Amino acid sequence: MAATERERVLAEHDVSRETSRRLDIYVEQLKRWQTVKNLVGPATLSEVWTRHVADALQLLALAPNATRWLDLGSGAGIPGLILAIAGRERKMFHVKLLESNARKCAFLTETARLTGAPVTVLNARIETVIAEQTDTDVVCARALAPLAQLLDWTEPLLKTGTIGLFPKGRDAATELTEALRKWSLTYDSIPSRTDSQARILRVTALSRVDS
Repeated sequence: MAATERERVLAEHDVSRETSRRLDIYVEQLKRWQTVKNLVGPATLSEVWTRHVADALQLLALAPNATRWLDLGSGAGIPGLILAIAGRERKMFHVKLLESNARKCAFLTETARLTGAPVTVLNARIETVIAEQTDTDVVCARALAPLAQLLDWTEPLLKTGTIGLFPKGRDAATELTEALRKWSLTYDSIPSRTDSQARILRVTALSRVDS
């Protein structure tokens, strides 16, 4: 990890000294657990601050008043745990990390303890608990499933006012076209700050297309 990479990310997102320290703990934990549990692509560890930390941090500005977040398929805590670490300075900020893999839940629980991140780790499958998460301002998911599948899962939330933030890569337009066959969306396609070919789809309303 280049120190300049870390410093640039922290400066761009106006991260406090205390939050910087907590993000350092997260990165250390990620590298430690990566040796026994493949949490992220090994090639991305050398660019962890731009590929993962900054990629997550940019979501905060897209829902600045949201305090109750739900991260689907949290895995390595990207973006959910990183958002919780950065958002803990905001009043009442809390993130639910939903992950079906028990080993990954162990990583999330231990790293949240060490960083003091305001999270609840839910070891469950999405379809079994999603309908219960109506106290959610924002639902997010990164590198989990195509947009059409994400909308299927999150319909109970998005149709009642929850915002969806779904980072997507170069196939964002294709995924959107496929999803629009089934869904009527109110959405923004926002350029990613970390990848010129990526987009963040912000969904603010959802309904099924009449068959």
